[in-house]
This record gives sequence, structure tokens and C-alpha cells, in this order.
Amino acid sequence: MLIKLINPNTTSAMTELMGDTARTVAAAGTDIVLATSRSGAASIEGHYDEALSILGVIDEIARGKPADAYIIGCFGDPGLLAAREITASPVLGVAESAMHAATFVATSFSIITTLERTRIISERLVRSYGMQNHCRSVRATDVPVLELEKPNSTADAAILAECEKALIEDRAQAIVLGCVGMSNLVERLQHRLGVPVIDGVAAAVRFAEGIVGMGLRTSKVGDLAYPLPKAYAGKLAEYAPASLKLRKNDEPSALATAIGS
Repeated sequence: MLIKLINPNTTSAMTELMGDTARTVAAAGTDIVLATSRSGAASIEGHYDEALSILGVIDEIARGKPADAYIIGCFGDPGLLAAREITASPVLGVAESAMHAATFVATSFSIITTLERTRIISERLVRSYGMQNHCRSVRATDVPVLELEKPNSTADAAILAECEKALIEDRAQAIVLGCVGMSNLVERLQHRLGVPVIDGVAAAVRFAEGIVGMGLRTSKVGDLAYPLPKAYAGKLAEYAPASLKLRKNDEPSALATAIGS
């Protein structure tokens, strides 16, 4: 089974961090292929960053090597529905995956994210995914995404502090990490807090394996049907549906088929 993990930002170190997490949880026989966006921002911390990152995601799916499943490695799940339109292979977002995973092991959770502005974006996702009855709060640490990579950063302490507040003040029963740059903290936080700590990359990998193993494909009836043929103008002309390599005939790999049979 081949899963492509796409980092929508251009920071390759974050891609490698996600890759380490993905490969740690992946089943034997699952091949994780990493892709770092070739266009966009170094980190995604707002609506503008997110909007421009979607083209990089589309490029990796429509023009790259086909995969049995794709994972969008950013907690904002940028371009998730657009990506599902252009391929029949399952496409998973890490935020959606993490929130669903949390509901399997707890009746409530809090999300710990980076900046205040991303807290607001995460709250919108909570509503979009129908998680209002499960999510107690979204808490910002005021730590920029790229700060998570610095060796002498105080980010870990800030994240732990918000997690502890979530357990006491929110009465949360689980913690969802609201940035893929936090994925290497799961084990330490879980040991310290004594509650489930969910990273979206790990959750998305395991869900992807299950969905592909069940032989499920993205529905092409309704709004996730392939994009309608039409002309695109200006700088986006190359993204006209006729110009994209839509994965209309992509088939699961032989390994994925064997697992599902």
C-alpha cells in the first residue's frame, strides 16, 4: 500500500518530522512517500497562507506519482475537498482524522494549537466537522509554527502548560495536537498527562490503511465528482481540469488490493 503524505508548506524539515511519525505507526507493507510543496509559504498560519498552499497540494496529487491514499499534512486541512474531487483514492486531512480518533477514546477533547489566529481557524473546523459536542476548547500557545523546530525553544513547555490547563479548566479527557510540528511530543505528553494525546498524522495513516484495506474509494457522485471541464484564465490556466492528470482510472496497488481481499 502506498500512502503519499503531503506537506502543504515548503519547510522540508517539517515534512521529515511528519514522515518519522507516519512510518512509526504504519503497518508492515505500507510505504510512506513524502512530498513537500514546491510553492507556497514556509509555514501555514492564516487564511492567506492556507489558500495559496492548496495549489501545491493539487500539484502533488494531480501531477505526482499516484498513491493508494493521500494525507494532507497541515492541521487546517487545506484543499481537502478540492483534493477529493481530483482523485478516487481516499484523501485524509490530519485535523479531521485527529478529531474523529479522539471521539473513539474519549467523550471530550481539547485542541492545543499554535497562534491565536490558528485557534480561530481550528474552531471553524470543529464546527465544519460537527465536533462541537466533543471539543471542549481550542487553546493557543502563541508559539509560531517554525518555533517548534528550534532546539532551544520554549515551545514544549508552553504546549504542556496549555494541555494541563485543558485537563483542569476544560475537563477534557483527551488532547488533540493542533499542529503537525507537535507530532514528536505525543509520547512525552501522554506519559506526563495520563490521558490520550492524538496526533493527526498518526491517526490519518492508520485510517488511510483501514479505508484502503476495506476497498473504499472517494465517491464520484455529487459534489466530489471530478471537476467540470471549463477554461481557466491567467496564471491558473494550467489548473484547468483538462490540463490536470485527474486520477480517474487510478487503481489500488496490487498490495492494497491483496490486503483488502
